[in-house]
Amino acid sequence: MTSGDPAQPPRRVDRAGLVIAALLAVLAAVLVWDARGLSSTTMYGMGPEAMPIVVAGGLALLAIGNFIDALRGNLPARESSDPVPVVLILIGLALLIAIIGFGGGFILATSALFVTTSTAFGRRAILVDSVIALVMSTLIYLAFDRLLTLSLPTGPLERLL
Repeated sequence: MTSGDPAQPPRRVDRAGLVIAALLAVLAAVLVWDARGLSSTTMYGMGPEAMPIVVAGGLALLAIGNFIDALRGNLPARESSDPVPVVLILIGLALLIAIIGFGGGFILATSALFVTTSTAFGRRAILVDSVIALVMSTLIYLAFDRLLTLSLPTGPLERLL
């Protein structure tokens, strides 16, 4: 088909896509700015500032791709906006912060986030998701704590390990 074909509607710039691209770019810039403030304690190799810069690079690539697709009008049509999944994920993030803040530890906090996120994506097997989340969070905690010797927030479950 040609672009002048009357059967194909003309493509319009996706304003929401441009806003999302701008927000991704701002987030990438904030990560790079924040990473510059981290002091490197290593004498060789990469320090703690490397990972935020890698993540910022990925976000910048996503921002560029999103920007180009928004200008071309190539972004997929959005479905109706249902605020429930967003609210569930925000509740999960609030639970993560609260559980860690009150000393509940990494395993419980990450499990709460996992269950609320899976529910937001449409799963209704909360008990099964809770078991999966506890197992995965425990394995992740053990990998970071024992193998990588990196400390994560400890709580009652972590003290048992």
